[in-house]
This record gives sequence, C-alpha cells and structure tokens, in this order.
Amino acid sequence: MLPNYSILHKQDIFITEKYEPDIRKDELSFLSRSFERHFNERPYLHHTCYLFLTKTTRERSRQQSNWNTLCRGFLVPKEIRDKETVERFMEAVGQFESIVNDSGLVRLERLTTEEITGTESEPGIIERYLTLSADGITMLQDMQLNPDEMRIGDKRLCLHTLSDLDNLPGKVRTDGRYERLSTDRSDCRLSYAAPVGVMLSCDHIYNQWIFIDDSGENLSRFEKMAKNMQSLSRYSRSNQINKQWLDEYLNEAHSNGLQSVRCHCNIIAWAENGEELRKVKNDVGSALALMECTPHHNTTDLPALYWAGIPGNEADFPAEESFYTFTGQALCFFTAETCYRNSLSPFGIRMVDRLTGKPVFLDISDLPMKKGVVTNRNKFILGPSGSGKSFFTNHLVRQYWEQGTHILLVDTGNSYKGLCDLIHQKTGGDDGIYFTYKEDDPISFNPFFTEDYQYDIEKRDSIKTLILTLWKREDEPPRRSEEVALSNAVSLYIEKIKKNRKIKPNFNSFYDFVKKDYRKVLADKNVREKDFDVDGFLNVLEPYYKNGEYGYLLNSDKELDLLNKRFIVFELDVVKDNPILFPVVTIIIMETFINKMRRLQGIRKMILIEEAWLRHVSLVYDCLTFHSTRWK
Repeated sequence: MLPNYSILHKQDIFITEKYEPDIRKDELSFLSRSFERHFNERPYLHHTCYLFLTKTTRERSRQQSNWNTLCRGFLVPKEIRDKETVERFMEAVGQFESIVNDSGLVRLERLTTEEITGTESEPGIIERYLTLSADGITMLQDMQLNPDEMRIGDKRLCLHTLSDLDNLPGKVRTDGRYERLSTDRSDCRLSYAAPVGVMLSCDHIYNQWIFIDDSGENLSRFEKMAKNMQSLSRYSRSNQINKQWLDEYLNEAHSNGLQSVRCHCNIIAWAENGEELRKVKNDVGSALALMECTPHHNTTDLPALYWAGIPGNEADFPAEESFYTFTGQALCFFTAETCYRNSLSPFGIRMVDRLTGKPVFLDISDLPMKKGVVTNRNKFILGPSGSGKSFFTNHLVRQYWEQGTHILLVDTGNSYKGLCDLIHQKTGGDDGIYFTYKEDDPISFNPFFTEDYQYDIEKRDSIKTLILTLWKREDEPPRRSEEVALSNAVSLYIEKIKKNRKIKPNFNSFYDFVKKDYRKVLADKNVREKDFDVDGFLNVLEPYYKNGEYGYLLNSDKELDLLNKRFIVFELDVVKDNPILFPVVTIIIMETFINKMRRLQGIRKMILIEEAWLRHVSLVYDCLTFHSTRWK
C-alpha cells in the first residue's frame, strides 16, 4: 500500500495523571458523590496513541546517527519537494486510512494543523512531546542531550531498545495469555508487546517503527551476502552460520512472497530523581523479559532516538539501530491495548479500570445495540456464591434508577432491602416499594385496583389468568365454555365498578358480584351447570374471600398503583415453596411489569430476577407466553 522508502511510526504515550471528578453537581446522589470522592486523585496512566506516516528517500533512509537535522541547513530533501511525489504519497495515505477504518477494528482520525503545532491556548503534539507532558498547559524547559544522561527539565530519561536480533527471542507471536486475569477455563489474551504498553506502570513512551525499503533490492543484497558468506565459510564457522540464517530468510521471503522491512522498537521512560529512575529501569527491563527479550539499556543513542521520535521527524532515524524482518513479524511488536475510555452515550453506569482503579462511564445497553454487537439488552449475571453478583447488581440498578429507569426486582434473600429503603427514604415514601411475607404483615395485593379505572386488554387478561390459576389445578385445563363465562364475569364486573365508584374494586366485591349478580345473568342465559358450575367456582375461591385462609392476599386496602413506582422489590424467600402463594405472586409481578410495558411508552424499563432457578424461570416464561401475541 505505502510506497518504497516510507516510514510507519506508531507512538504510544503513557503519562501519569490523577482522576479529578466533578463532585459539585447538584444532581449527584449520596452514593454517587461518595463513589466519586473515594476515587478522587486516584493516579492512573493516560494513554495517547499516534500513527505517523513519513515519506523519505533512499539516501536519507541509510543515514546514521552522526548526521541528522541538528546539523543540516535544509530539513526537507529535494526529492520530497517534488509535487508529483507528494501527491502519490498522499493518495497512498488516504487509501491506507480508508482500509484501516473500514476494518472496524481501529478508528483513525487525521490530525489538524492546530493539533500538531498547537494554538495560543493549547499545546500541540510536538510541544507536548518535547516537554513530555500530557494534555493541557505546558512549560518550556531546558534540554540536556548528553548520551550518558538526558534531561528535559527535572525529568531524567532512560532508553531501552529492541534493535538487535541477538536481543530478540527466536519466535514472536501476535498475542499471549495474561495469567492474572485468566482461569483454567478461560484465557485473557493480550498483545505480545502488552508488558511494555499499558501494563508498564511508569511514565513512558513506546515507539514502534517499520521502515519500508525496496524489498527487491534488500533481497538482492542478501543474495550477494550469502554468496560471500559461502566463499568465506571455510575460514570461519560464524560465516557458515550466518549463511544458513540468510538462506532461511531468503527462502521464507521467496516461498511466501513476504516483504522485507526494517524494524525498531524502543521504550523511553523517565523519572524526576535518581532513585526512582533506577526503579523505572528495572521495571522496563522486567517488562522486556516478559516478552522473552534481552533487555538492552542503550546509553549512547538516546538523544538521537528521542530526536527522531519527534512527530514528523521520523526520517532522522539512525539506520544502524534497525533490524531486518518481515511485515508480519514486525507487527507483533505493536501494542494493541489501551486504557478504558468513557462511553459517549448519555446513559450508562460507573465502573472501574481493573488495572489502575480509575472510574469509567460505560454504556452496556444502548451502545452495543447501535454497534451491532448484540441484538437485545438482556443481561445474565453469572458467578459462584460470594463472587459479588448481588453487590454488582445493586450498583447497576441504583444507577439505572437514578437515570429514570423503571425497575422491578424479584428477590430472594433480602439482597436489595437496603437499597430499597434508601430510595424509599429519599423519595419521602413515593418510591422504593418492598413486598415481602411476614406473619404479622403478610404479603397482599389488589389486582383489581387502578387509579384511573382504565382496564385495557392486558389488565383484563391478567385478572382472568390470576383467577384461572386459583380456580384450576395445573393438570386441569379449563373448558372453552368456562373461559368464556369467566371472561364475561370479569367484563361485567368492570363495567359495574366503572358505573358505581362506591364499589371498592377487590376480590371480595368480585366474589359478591359472581355470587349474586352474575348468577342471575347465567340463569337468564340458561347456561347449564356442566358448562359453568358457579357454585363449584365459588367454593374453590372461597379461601381467598374475606375471613378465608387467604382472605388477605387479594384484598389489600392499600390503594397502591405500581404503574408509576420506579423501584419495586418482591421478596419471595418465604413464599417460593408455597404452592398457593408463589404462583399468585408471580402473576402479580408479571401483570405489574406488563402494565408498565404497555402504558409507559418511551421510558426505559427493567425486570430483574435474582437467583433465577428453574421454577422461577418456568413460571415467568408461562406468564410471558400468555401475553406474547399482544407483545409482538
């Protein structure tokens, strides 16, 4: 893609910064404000990555460290000032940018002139590089370009290079297993150069260079060198060994059609005192050892390599500091990881970088949908006992609630009692509704109550489903005539309470309606007993009538409409094994959520089932299946 005598320079800059949250926002809750205060001034590595493409010449690419722009009057070679050469190179750069962006893996953004040179108020990348500073205001500093000790202001620099084949491993790879975040059943894969990238916890710059020379010319020169080595092999065994290495390189290039390139990588790290600099040197050396490379602390070419790393000055790279390889192997030395970044979406949750502890804002719902990573927003939280599932879920639902989401929780074990009480107290009792079963205060509902007396199809169906569940056993499906009769009873009862608002909508009044009014309706229609046994119906449902065993269950005197309550918890630990209460409570839960789905258009809603055992899932699935046609 790129023409001959081009240079690809990838520069990764890692500089320590401190997390600075804005805790003065009025909309922050107590927990959110406490979260931000906890991480205030937490140090972390800020990562910036640049990719520079440079066009040079054949002669310039072979220049060594004794000749650079520091001692030359004209910075740009005559050949590069040719208009046609520049146009061809810019066309190749445009094609390169399009190919990378179209891959969907990396996004390139071309720098503007102001971003390179800076403005009166903001420094450019050149100024930040020369002062080794992050984004923000920079200060001009003195530079000491001594090979033994280079300084920029108070910063003392050290340099480690990967420029000699003797210091490199026999094999390189694209990625490797990171043991710290891997398990017996899963691998966390990081790039081969990750130890000298984001994993290196000191201020540093990791430079990766690929020099694209004339591949054919390089191979021809190696052919001549191989012949010379062959003729001299009788005098020296080292010549014989070098001849074998050259033959392997040439065979690989010709058989696979590989491009011969030069490569160089270096790590420039710094500290502000001698003791810290020694620690930094050891850390960099250990990181290189993790790559199976021999650490090479370069004390000679630091000024020259630092000078060549100036954005746009890649042509000043000393040629003797590079080694020959192929494009694929050279790319293995590129680091691929970066720090976690905040999502641009306005909706999300606060999480924390696992390496540095810096808070990040992540959208795990909308953004993956927009990118096509997932096709729905469902989430499954899996982990062994004590791994933090409920802790994370509390963190998740709290932030969702603070952003206006309607949340319905099915809990076992009182995992959300504290959060629900906090919300209840914060809203003055208007929200944070907690349902649980107690002997002195048993769980109770009123499935017939609505604030506006609006009974849509979903509400009517949920009432009929509830009554059918109480009336019939699981192995006793209702007949068609019984379903029709029950549907008519519910409809006539709703019409009656709409006309007469003095009648309190609950199961007791419905039971009285069927016992008196609806019995007359059935008699007028000559409905036979075998089609609908009203006495048998009333007898089966009598335990749920006033003064019955479960008379409290469906006759709650709390006129509570859950439609506009944004945080509701149903605690089922006590009733999960009760064959009467558990199905009823489950239906009430699904009726509540379905009502929100139908009537709260354009509002984010969330149902969460804690400890989703098979019994929970099957009952919820049955309820959802009942309404699936209307949901579609």
